[in-house]
Amino acid sequence: MVKAKSAHYDAIIVGAGMVGAAAACLLAQIGEKHKATPLRIALVESQSPQPFNPSQFDPRVAAITEKSKVLLKHCGVWEEVVAKRVSPYRAMQVWDAEGTGRISFDCRDVHRPNLGYIVENSALTSSLMAQIEQLSAIDLYCPASVVTYAMEADAVTLSLDNHASISAPLLIAADGANSGIRQHFQFVTKEWNYDQQAIVTTIATERPNQQTAWQRFMPTGPLALLPLNDNGDLQRCSIVWSQDTEEAERLMALSDKDFCQQLSRASELCLGQVLGVDKRFLIPLRQRHAADYVMPRVALLGDAAHSIHPLAGQGVNLGFADAQVLVEEIANARSKKMDLGELQVLKRYQRRRKPNNL
Repeated sequence: MVKAKSAHYDAIIVGAGMVGAAAACLLAQIGEKHKATPLRIALVESQSPQPFNPSQFDPRVAAITEKSKVLLKHCGVWEEVVAKRVSPYRAMQVWDAEGTGRISFDCRDVHRPNLGYIVENSALTSSLMAQIEQLSAIDLYCPASVVTYAMEADAVTLSLDNHASISAPLLIAADGANSGIRQHFQFVTKEWNYDQQAIVTTIATERPNQQTAWQRFMPTGPLALLPLNDNGDLQRCSIVWSQDTEEAERLMALSDKDFCQQLSRASELCLGQVLGVDKRFLIPLRQRHAADYVMPRVALLGDAAHSIHPLAGQGVNLGFADAQVLVEEIANARSKKMDLGELQVLKRYQRRRKPNNL
């Protein structure tokens, strides 16, 4: 989308998923808010964005908190996301498969209209990318991948596979759990396999979902049924069924009919029989946390810094919080005419976010 073959920026973000794209939108507002020259931002993404399909639910969804909703409003995209499809949830039911433990949450107990929002990944990313296309402060390199990195005294230079060369005093890694930037710059991580994989898909249920998130903890992993709302039709749910790897592979090999029967039993018929299932996807689960999020001129954001089990639905919300804090520290440094890639600046971001993420 960008024709320039060589350019210098104030910041380069690699990864235009939900967190990286949101960070770009927030960075683009710094000059506007402080009545100064806007930052120049390069956003590099290797894959063309997935379009939102209103006729079919995206199997990948995020549970968006109220705080993350406010951030997306600041990005200028929440209304567009709502216009596509958002499923508020008003209650949660969590229970133990092998005991009597059970806990319930209800929005009325905290005097709120809901507890959060189930949003399809494609609705979020397509809305963010549409906003980025309108922001003159951001140059989008997509599809483009990083070929080489060169660390210099006052900048990091990236060579891309479209023959562009871009540089900036600050490189932000928002390139996901398998971050190439984290690996290239040899950030130390603490990590282990959960020895589990998550089955994700969309199901049709006999009874309406009651705008309630349901989660059952079983010996081989938790099952979450996340309520979807398609113009008032509440008989669809997105599921995240985390299972020991061997059991997950067995479930994936079942026919749709047999899978629905197994899922009905696993959910203890909380929504009646499971009547239908879309295409299933299997996602390996691994925990990672970088010992440091920053080094001179490089900052890790979102899953590039930390990835966790999906059972609490907090992954992308932690990433959005990372983006907000990093942008605040960049804005503060710029107002003081500091080097945006200086370690002193970036360590403030790390100090504010790492304890919370831990």
